[in-house]
Amino acid sequence: MGGYLIVGAGTIGSALAVQLAEHGHDVVVASRRGTSPSGRGITGVALDATEVEALAGLARGAEAIYNCASPSYHRWETDWPPLAASLLVAAERSGAVLVTLSNLYGYGPVPHAMVETDPLAATSRKGRVRAAMWLDAKAAHESGRLRATEVRASDYYGPGVTATGLLGERVVPRILDHRAIVLPGNLDAPHSWTFVDDVVTALEIAGHDERAWGHAWHVPTAAPDSVRAMVAHLAHAAGLDVPSVRRLPWGVLSAAGIVVADIREIREIAYQFDAPFVVDSTAFSTTFGVRPTDLDDALHATIAWWRRRRGFPLPSIRPSMASR
Repeated sequence: MGGYLIVGAGTIGSALAVQLAEHGHDVVVASRRGTSPSGRGITGVALDATEVEALAGLARGAEAIYNCASPSYHRWETDWPPLAASLLVAAERSGAVLVTLSNLYGYGPVPHAMVETDPLAATSRKGRVRAAMWLDAKAAHESGRLRATEVRASDYYGPGVTATGLLGERVVPRILDHRAIVLPGNLDAPHSWTFVDDVVTALEIAGHDERAWGHAWHVPTAAPDSVRAMVAHLAHAAGLDVPSVRRLPWGVLSAAGIVVADIREIREIAYQFDAPFVVDSTAFSTTFGVRPTDLDDALHATIAWWRRRRGFPLPSIRPSMASR
């Protein structure tokens, strides 16, 4: 096929497709529904990526395969293994670099800023799934079967991030509507937040720069801030008063999980929000010369996207961030 194959048409997969196409590449986006962003050079294909032969055929001739898939949160243990295995076969047969978008679950609770050399000592079921995926890909890379790399992001926010991000629809619309915000966890614990544009940039680099292959990398991520601080930053970027931010007890969330599967799954990774959860992305920035987007710019881009999405007019003068 030539060009790039992206598996998954969610926020990141779609944004990556647009960026690659803007840089002159042909892109195929494979998803169950065949949806993809519109644009010259982008083709959407309906495909169940667990079907090994179909995926391997689609990947033939690709320069890189991007795993941006996102199985239902409560089905990771059943849905990820066959999908990951299919992607390994597709990469091996096609010769394409396999670039996997991942997160920080695989480390488990860590009492310091996470670095790529930390052991994958996940204590959660979901964390063990993600750790196993990378270990399998790394083993295949080291044996010479294929070329693989993994790009790990912390909780991301920004344009396009809605239900999948803590700083998405649970926060920004409430800021714009002057409503109180209620969130689980320690609202004052330091937490790393990765801007969505930086995730896309890191993925693109990892697909064509051979220095990335055979290793896992952390997306360039700004200095940590607490949930409460990020809500304040977003409100200031919107030129609005900071809303009330209250803690939602885990017990209440657990009760809701009785009927909502995805909510039930959050409890096992509660440590990420009860204690400091900080990522060190120095390695990527040093190796590839890419730094995280300036926080001021990221916040304003996030607010502007939400205002456009909801039909709000944009302010003519950008509010100063000096009061942050």
